[in-house]
Amino acid sequence: MKQINLKLPDNLLKAANNYVENFGFRNIQELATESIREKVFEKNEYDETFSEKEVELIEKLLEVSIKKGKLVSEEEVMKVLRE
Repeated sequence: MKQINLKLPDNLLKAANNYVENFGFRNIQELATESIREKVFEKNEYDETFSEKEVELIEKLLEVSIKKGKLVSEEEVMKVLRE
């Protein structure tokens, strides 16, 4: 296990403290650990290893596909991606 330091803006710290009190966490460290675990392991829906150039190419492909009538909306794109 490794220890890290975390700086938070005052308003985020206040909100985190309120969250800790309202949702049964022991402290902000526990909240931070659980939040990171959730973000990294449970809800990571996208492969974030794309380069900036790859993202640009994907966006262009989607744009052209929509213009050609292959895809008609963002909702349809998201539906196809979730399949």
